Amino acid sequence: MAQYYVYIMTNRSGTLYVIVTLDLVRKMYEHKNKLVHGFTSRYNIDRLILFEQTDDFESAVTREKQIKGWTRKKKIDLIRQSNETWRDLSEGWLE
Repeated sequence: MAQYYVYIMTNRSGTLYVIVTLDLVRKMYEHKNKLVHGFTSRYNIDRLILFEQTDDFESAVTREKQIKGWTRKKKIDLIRQSNETWRDLSEGWLE
């Protein structure tokens, strides 16, 4: 069964990026190697700070839209619930 991931990434200045994917490891590789052109490469978004997993695509897209609609403070509160120090959760995945 397919797994979908809603994830939040950031950069050194704390810019937040929320998106959904089917392959989180591949997307981290692409982001970290600047293969995703646009917002993430322009703002050097390279740290995974939160992800949620589901086996339902519609649920993933709904959750992504929900989080994107939140205030910055509410997004930060969500992140701090599971990753208080904002460490890069993908550290070591690509080695």
